[in-house]
Amino acid sequence: MSPAPLSLPPALEPLLTVDGIERMYGDRVGCRDVSFRLWPGEVLGIVGESGSGKSTLLRCLSGIDVPTAGQVRFRLDRELVDIFSIPEPTRRSLMRTAWGIVHQNPRDGLRMDVSAGGNVGERLMDRGDRHYGRIRGSALDWLERVEIAGERIDDRPRQFSGGMQQRLQIARVLVSQPRLVFMDEPTGGLDVSVQAKLLDLLRVLVRDLGIAAVIVTHDLAVARLLTDRLMVMKDGHVVEQGLTDQVLDDPHHAYTQLLASAVLSA
Repeated sequence: MSPAPLSLPPALEPLLTVDGIERMYGDRVGCRDVSFRLWPGEVLGIVGESGSGKSTLLRCLSGIDVPTAGQVRFRLDRELVDIFSIPEPTRRSLMRTAWGIVHQNPRDGLRMDVSAGGNVGERLMDRGDRHYGRIRGSALDWLERVEIAGERIDDRPRQFSGGMQQRLQIARVLVSQPRLVFMDEPTGGLDVSVQAKLLDLLRVLVRDLGIAAVIVTHDLAVARLLTDRLMVMKDGHVVEQGLTDQVLDDPHHAYTQLLASAVLSA
């Protein structure tokens, strides 16, 4: 009898497997030939200037856009599943439970006509919780974790500042304890002092929850603070990748060197 195949512990198997992703817009390249593996608990940063393809790639990875070519496979239980081959209702259910998206503009990720508590509670209901008291208690706990006063639980997001709206969006996404989170310029458009506070919050939450994350940013300081590994994109292609500190401290590609030097001289 042949021996049973070895089964790796979940932490040693990739959570997300990306092979040859391409997204074309007519003759224009959005992104091309992007491949990588993301492990549980790992935070991957994607950096580059505007138009580099990083946001296009994120939309393909998160299931918002269908790539022209390539595969995005997510580990569902013990099996890697192509997210674009599963039924649409199943994919949408996964997007509400197993992974989440933090948008640059929190209005894209919040229901502005629903209370703060309701925004957070909806994710728990998507996961199957129907106990009102438990849902409200979890919502209250998460509002406090993202430093929104509990007495604001019944206020609408439109009554919040931009920084508070972003923190509320983060609470809405993380309350269901997703396995994978996508973040598109999570501190973009915020004042420097608000950015610093939000970055500290994100770093603590990602570490404490042990979630995997893909973060798109043009800010190398954000990438250094939040990410374990970095991919640098230019004209839709990945030109350099590696451990974040190594890429930023000893960049090999001329484009990465230009980005790094711009930060140092700013």
